[in-house]
Amino acid sequence: DVLLEHLLAACVFSVVGIVVFVVCLILAEKLTPFSLIHEIGEEHNMAVSIVVAAIVLGISVIIAAAIMG
Repeated sequence: DVLLEHLLAACVFSVVGIVVFVVCLILAEKLTPFSLIHEIGEEHNMAVSIVVAAIVLGISVIIAAAIMG
């Protein structure tokens, strides 16, 4: 009983965290004056790649801290 309850809670928090993460990435893509995907994929812009990696890490830390309480 308790195990299923905890597993369900973990699944719900995981889905919520992933949804928030994707929304934040879409927001970051919309806020930049250029396409992040184009700059990384087509232009091979290493500076943009590093900035996106920092955004991903920052969002992940914030979501993890919010979920942990």
